Amino acid sequence: MKSRKEVAQEWQKRGFSCGLWTDDAGQKWENFTHEADELVMVIEGDVEFEFDSCVYHPQVGEELLIPAKSCHSVRNIGKTTAYWLFGYKI
Repeated sequence: MKSRKEVAQEWQKRGFSCGLWTDDAGQKWENFTHEADELVMVIEGDVEFEFDSCVYHPQVGEELLIPAKSCHSVRNIGKTTAYWLFGYKI
């Protein structure tokens, strides 16, 4: 898997920011939107993303694009703290 620094450099070249998010086991963020496209990548844990009537369970290191203005939810469905990268189109 690429380092956080490598991912941030790649995303920056594609016009995205890159930050780290931490969710405790069981944390849920339901039904929210952003004005810009969002990239996410799980780096540790078991996180579920839902948007456009589909549920996604990306593997560690797998990138997922959430389109701008999509109503979406994020859930840590694991038993441990989850860490994931997120970035918005800038």
